[in-house]
Amino acid sequence: MKINLSRLGLTALGLATSLALAISTPAQGSSDKSQPLSIAPTTADDSSKADDEAAREAELVKQTLNPVASLISVPIQNNWDFGIGPAHAFKYTANVQPVIPISLSDDWNLISRTIVPVIYAQSPVKGGEDHAGLGDITQSFFFSPKQPVGGWIMGAGPVFLLPGATQEALGSGKWGAGPTAVLLQQKNGFTYGILANQIWSFAGQEDRATVNAAFVQPFLSYSTKTYTSFGVNTESTRNWETDQWSVPMNFTITQLLKIKGQPISIQLGYRYYVDGPDGGPKWGLRFAVTLLFPKNVEAEKSL
Repeated sequence: MKINLSRLGLTALGLATSLALAISTPAQGSSDKSQPLSIAPTTADDSSKADDEAAREAELVKQTLNPVASLISVPIQNNWDFGIGPAHAFKYTANVQPVIPISLSDDWNLISRTIVPVIYAQSPVKGGEDHAGLGDITQSFFFSPKQPVGGWIMGAGPVFLLPGATQEALGSGKWGAGPTAVLLQQKNGFTYGILANQIWSFAGQEDRATVNAAFVQPFLSYSTKTYTSFGVNTESTRNWETDQWSVPMNFTITQLLKIKGQPISIQLGYRYYVDGPDGGPKWGLRFAVTLLFPKNVEAEKSL
């Protein structure tokens, strides 16, 4: 059965866009509008409730910036990369990234972070074949103390590469594994830290290249009292087999919202590739929607 790759790619783009619009648009006839998380009480009797609500919302903002927070979230991260190859092609990647915390004890959490990419890639040369489908899946597990250690939030554990690509051009064809870790601090509105992993392939298609790659993501953000966060990070990958870096620098703005009581975050971003292989992308855009499912006040303050 033949698959119209262009149509599949555009369908993936349409689905992601439609989902974002569905989340951000109130039902017809409803007076409930999307608004930033707000502290609206004006009466003295409600002042205590206002303080509690403000504390919960400020904590939720911090959790959205913490990769190992005790918070169930479902980010859908849409990425567009441009200027690929002689044809100046583009690549669209929708990363579906559910994050699920599991309480192991009074002191420890296990955080599951999964990345499932849906890809549409134009041919980098004129007249070449476009590709669309799923990419390889990355599964990380972080064992994380529920309380900061010396003021630092941390987590570490294994990371796995699963050959989930539906087309050869969209994946490595390899099974891989390695260590991953994250270290960050949050104070005075700032969140800063680093997330990293190293993956080595150990099985898979013998005729495919060995996977030996490091991922390094230093990050810095500042959150305002209106629950807007301004961030910068790099999502750098080092291919040790080819001795090549790919270093996109991302600049993002994120807003926390409530829609009919459901907290979500919306992110817009621009990136510039500081370094990369010949024929790689030159710049890109990002639009992400994250559904947030805080458990309760106590759970939100567990980290």
